[in-house]
Amino acid sequence: MAKKAVATLQKGDGKGHVKCIKMVKSPKTGAYVFEEEMVTTEEVKDFFAKK
Repeated sequence: MAKKAVATLQKGDGKGHVKCIKMVKSPKTGAYVFEEEMVTTEEVKDFFAKK
């Protein structure tokens, strides 16, 4: 499944995007969860800076 996603992103305008994964502690349960988002290369620092 990941191979298909990577192949489609490499075509055309997709080269300017990256998949960011951040580990966040859940306030409800206290367990860690992963937050994933597709962002442009310019917005990577903003994604990791926000809480």
